[in-house]
This record gives sequence, C-alpha cells and structure tokens, in this order.
Amino acid sequence: MTATAEKNTVATTETALVTKQGTTTIADTVVQKIAGLAAREVTGVHDLGGGAARALSAIRDRIPGASASVGQGVSVEVGEKQAAVDLQLLVEYGVAIADLARAVRRNVITAIEQMTGLEVVEVNINVTDVHIPGDDDESAVSDRVQ
Repeated sequence: MTATAEKNTVATTETALVTKQGTTTIADTVVQKIAGLAAREVTGVHDLGGGAARALSAIRDRIPGASASVGQGVSVEVGEKQAAVDLQLLVEYGVAIADLARAVRRNVITAIEQMTGLEVVEVNINVTDVHIPGDDDESAVSDRVQ
C-alpha cells in the first residue's frame, strides 16, 4: 500500500470521537478530573498529589469559598484517540499497594474510556506516601488551645 493510500485509509476510519459528521475534542482538564475522581473512589486511596500539593490543598480548604482541585496529583496527555495518565497517590497504611494500584488503574481506565471514548494506553502510578491514622488529627491542637 502506498503512503497516500495508507493516509486515506486512516483518515476515513471512524471512531467514537471522529466521524464523518465531525470531530469531538476532549480537553486535558476533563480527562484529568475524571481520572482524579475515579482514583479517589477506590478504597485505600487517602489522597492524591505529592507533599507540596497536599499542603497547598490543606491551606485552600481553610479559605471560605475555595474548593479542592479534583485534578490534584493527576497529569494527563490527551490525543485525538488516546490518553495517558500519571497519578501520585497517598495510600492508607495497611493496604496492599500492588492490589490497590491494580484497582485504581482498572477504575481510572474504565471511567475515562466510558465517559470519553478515548483509549487509555497507560496509567502510571507513583505512591508518594502512606497515611497513618491519627497523623492529621487536629483535635490535639484544638483541645490544647481554646
């Protein structure tokens, strides 16, 4: 097959997002939010993002009217037909990390593919920390100072 014939074959191939009637483009932030929400749904994920991102989120949570970023700890690359996702997770202590990573990966892929029609080619997971219950209790500070 010649290069021209091959290009024409590719150009006429329809997908869920590219049809004869037009093309649907999905913004990176949309995929980022879907991935963030899907990852947080999995039991054992305490939070997303590295230490600095979580610190900024904690400050933002104290500001009236501010909302936490759903896309925190998530970076994506989105093409016309495919997407790749990188996640930074803070996991609960005692959770089997390999099993958790499989569950997160499965949930993120399913959510993105069902909602967007994009093929997810990879979901890379970076576990940045382990959450130990009691570490973030503010009751000790609030009991001491009234």
